[in-house]
Amino acid sequence: MKVEALIFNLIAIFCVVAAAVYGFWSREPIGTTALVLSAGLTGLIGGFFWFVSRRIDARPEDRKDAEIAEGAGELGFFSPSSYWPFAIASSAAITGLGLAYWYVWLILIGTVAILITVGGLLFEYYVGQNAQSS
Repeated sequence: MKVEALIFNLIAIFCVVAAAVYGFWSREPIGTTALVLSAGLTGLIGGFFWFVSRRIDARPEDRKDAEIAEGAGELGFFSPSSYWPFAIASSAAITGLGLAYWYVWLILIGTVAILITVGGLLFEYYVGQNAQSS
């Protein structure tokens, strides 16, 4: 996590410097504000990674003397075939379309669809034929 924290904090510092230079030269508030907000967001992520890296053991990625074999092993479970991500993306597209044209009824339909599809993705291995019997 230390490497990730360093990367994000360096990007935040770059955005602050770029905002100062851009604000001085252009005298344009929108771009300066965007750069300052980008610095704040990347600094927030970098600060979180730094905070977490102090509380967990060093990963193989964080040590210079680590061997490649130390990083081997199970990384997690990834669903081999799921249609829920496509459904979530479609629901987000419907919501985005409703926001673009400010159709409140389409925003509501899209929001409900997002909630249903996220629930479907979260519980896809707990219901139906994929459920584990106890």
